[in-house]
Amino acid sequence: MNRSISQLLTCLALCLGTTVAVAQDNTVSADDIRARWEHANFELSGDAREHALEEVAAACEQATGTHREDAALLTWCGITHSSYAGAKGGLGALGEAKRARALLEQAVEADRSVLNGAALCSLGTLYAKVPGWPLGFGDDERAEKYLQEALTVAPDDIDNNYFMADFLYGEHRREEALKYLQHAQQASPRPGREVADRGRQVEISQLATQLAK
Repeated sequence: MNRSISQLLTCLALCLGTTVAVAQDNTVSADDIRARWEHANFELSGDAREHALEEVAAACEQATGTHREDAALLTWCGITHSSYAGAKGGLGALGEAKRARALLEQAVEADRSVLNGAALCSLGTLYAKVPGWPLGFGDDERAEKYLQEALTVAPDDIDNNYFMADFLYGEHRREEALKYLQHAQQASPRPGREVADRGRQVEISQLATQLAK
């Protein structure tokens, strides 16, 4: 009987060890979420884009539950939920936008300058894009404050400059918007971020066309 118990305990230990190893192998990192978000956001469109963003958002919910202090992961998950809100649209989008805001606020609290101010920039964009009260939490003053702070952290960052330009265009401040857009056009390529750089330059060109009208 003792031998059977010993064998059972040994088997259980081995099984638990295997389970732990699998769990460790399946850990989702900030880079994993970033790569999946870049593919969904810049290389897919329509329903395929929305479905892919939904899947990345679901992965984020599991990952952020166990990595609450990882500012980079929180940032990319906030960005994912924000993009999913935009793709989803309608009343259901507000819940995703609120989730994005919560994650980005956690990221800023953990590390205000994380990822060249990406959390600050994304918070600013959220406040700019979400409807204001009573429908949502949109706030143009907060939007500009966060976007400006992101530029203070990383003044040459392509995203910080593009989203400030997009915000200023929406505020009918064309000359200011053009200055930031031109700065975004001249941004240096980011190693390993080729998909995002190509996609962002397309958006920059589209905004430049709108500014030229």
